[in-house]
Amino acid sequence: MNAEVDENEKRSAAAEAGAGLLLEVENLRVSFSGVNIVDGLSFSLSPGEILGIVGESGSGKSMTALSIMRLLPKNGVIAADRLRLNGEDLLGASDARLEELRGASMGMIFQEPMTALNPVLTVGDQIMETVRRHLKVGRREARERGIEALRRVGIPSPEQRMDDFPHRLSGGMRQRVMIAMALICRPRLLIADEPTTALDVTVQAQILDLMLDLQDEYKMGIILISHDLGVVSAFTDRVMIMYLGQVLEDAKAETIFSQPLHPYTEGLLASIPPVDRDEERLEAIRGTVPPIFDLPPGCRFEPRCGYARPACATAVPSLVECQPAHRAACIRNTGYEFLQEISR
Repeated sequence: MNAEVDENEKRSAAAEAGAGLLLEVENLRVSFSGVNIVDGLSFSLSPGEILGIVGESGSGKSMTALSIMRLLPKNGVIAADRLRLNGEDLLGASDARLEELRGASMGMIFQEPMTALNPVLTVGDQIMETVRRHLKVGRREARERGIEALRRVGIPSPEQRMDDFPHRLSGGMRQRVMIAMALICRPRLLIADEPTTALDVTVQAQILDLMLDLQDEYKMGIILISHDLGVVSAFTDRVMIMYLGQVLEDAKAETIFSQPLHPYTEGLLASIPPVDRDEERLEAIRGTVPPIFDLPPGCRFEPRCGYARPACATAVPSLVECQPAHRAACIRNTGYEFLQEISR
């Protein structure tokens, strides 16, 4: 009993220490076989804030999400100077405590619904398990809540779908089931990894509107991982651009889309098809994302950058505040070459 009281007191003290911030991430590193997939990531999230994380496949976006949820594969190693949810240390949390937090305090919409859903359990069993585990209600009430959750995400005949197995649902409907499961306990933090990928445009709008309503109602903080820059621009408050495990730019959404400072961000924005005119050819970022175990010695984007200078091949630019609330990691914005010149 005393141990339980002490644990509750520690959590209360931690919450007070982190007051005002929902999530704190400082110098996050995720590695496999000694190779850093995520390398020195730092950011914070306030209650009610929506953060977008953007980058090509292989940038470390999903690994960042899984590390926050503490759901890395067994061979993954996570380290950080700080990883806190509501002031509570997630790195030091026990497995039992993490099970309490997942679903109730932090939820995640996974990118691949077919692999995330259990194929031998009905949709209803999987939703009700979440409700009964965290809300301590009976089976009848859990079923009613599950039906309402499916209805809210636009699944027709939710009473019947509760008794279906995942293989009987389309990819879009499975994605909506995952969204319902993530939102049903009204977590304070929602991590949405490509939540609308398998959905048509109309359903995308419905799901995003639902997430916005719940975010406003419950002051839920959201991390949205997406390749759809149109969704990110319309839905998020702040955007973080990732490449090969590092943040290359971080600013308010309107600033990122109107005044990008990093060449990689410029390249991503230039690849968006324009809606006001026909283009014969879209701009593309040259080359491909290199393997994480074969990184260039200087700036990681240097081999693909149209602005690359000789110094970029050896300089490792830091993420610095170039303008108020606007950080970028590029020597064009940090005066690196000028400092090198005057130091000779």
